[in-house]
Amino acid sequence: MKLCMVGTGYVGLVSGACFAETGQQVVCADVNVEKIKVLEDGGIPIFERGLDDVVRRNVSEGRLGFTSNVTEAIADATAIFVAVGTPPRGDGGADLSAVDAVAETVAKHATRECVLVLKSTVPVGTNARVRNLVKDAAHKIHVVSNPEFLKEGDAVNDFLHPDRVVIGCDEDDDFAKSTMSRLYHPVCLSKERIVWMDPASAELTKYVSNTMLAMRISFMNEIAGLCEKVGADVHSVRHGVGSDSRIGPKFLYAGPGYGGSCFPKDVKALVHTAREHGLELELAATTDRVNDRQKGVIFRKLKAAMPDGIRGKKVAVWGISFKPRTDDIRESPSLTLIDALIAEGAEVVAHDPEAAENASERYEGKVTFATDPYVATEGADALCLLTEWRLYQNPNFEKVKELMRSPLLIDGRNVWSGYGLRSQGFTYEGIGVRGS
Repeated sequence: MKLCMVGTGYVGLVSGACFAETGQQVVCADVNVEKIKVLEDGGIPIFERGLDDVVRRNVSEGRLGFTSNVTEAIADATAIFVAVGTPPRGDGGADLSAVDAVAETVAKHATRECVLVLKSTVPVGTNARVRNLVKDAAHKIHVVSNPEFLKEGDAVNDFLHPDRVVIGCDEDDDFAKSTMSRLYHPVCLSKERIVWMDPASAELTKYVSNTMLAMRISFMNEIAGLCEKVGADVHSVRHGVGSDSRIGPKFLYAGPGYGGSCFPKDVKALVHTAREHGLELELAATTDRVNDRQKGVIFRKLKAAMPDGIRGKKVAVWGISFKPRTDDIRESPSLTLIDALIAEGAEVVAHDPEAAENASERYEGKVTFATDPYVATEGADALCLLTEWRLYQNPNFEKVKELMRSPLLIDGRNVWSGYGLRSQGFTYEGIGVRGS
């Protein structure tokens, strides 16, 4: 069958390329002509481990193509995936204008019965909203909700080896069910991974999943603060708590707060949806507030360690992306720190192996971006670790100390807490750890 992926952002490009990898004939369409030109020329507009190989292999073997002509791409497709942006509005709700535009285009230009798949993260009720937009189309359009659960940095593996594939459609919609079953059959060969449900439940599952993970992060960040007050070590607490099989060890790491394109937006959207229905999700709302506060923890530690002030000081920042193995800087805690440092009058020199270009566009000369992490520390009064890229996890500390003007380390990821840095002459601060 012919598959069309509308939107070549993070979700659309990964999903389209991976469907092609499973043998489908895929066209990725986007109204952004420049982005399509990059893809047609063999480039990849985002950094995602392994994606470039998948894209190039399937383009060369004729299963994957790109176009800026959305109308032509959807015309005779059996399945059309909506993978466009749904950015947050000022009130926390999602902007669905791009989703609506795709639905209206499909209703007008589809030339056969097809399945319109909502892959974008959308609030509860969007499936019903889209059905209303396509109800008068010349051909039957089946609307299905299929939220994505891809981790940036491991998205290709997540798609091809998913924990689950959530699909929301009507129980009696045999056409939609058979189409979606066939599409996902290659990733279900070892075991059945499709979880069928109604559309509203599928829409809600996406938000609840991300909010629950965000809650774990925010809770452990609060516990890290308590550890600092009572002399406990958050590593020990995390290990003791995570050893309980009912809880598990994942997403219990203290740090400078969560970021990225999903958690911040999805937590706010879930709270907004509940408020629209007269409910207050207090745990979710608090999770969001705790995270906003936590993003300032590195700056607060820096100020406390510099009693004579930050103005005029040189601060090196290692890591700008919100997590390793991606160039995504959206809602990154690093940005909160850098913004505060600039406002305070500090000189900021930053390094990131993949995200420096994206960050340079944001700061327009206000930040110096080093091409080598050690160069960033030359003459620095402090070094702050924000993203735990592997090249930062075991650096040459003797060299770092020689290069820095003042040996102050603020470790936002606690990866250096066991290295005995204080005994080596460093002033060391982690998040909820005693250090050594």
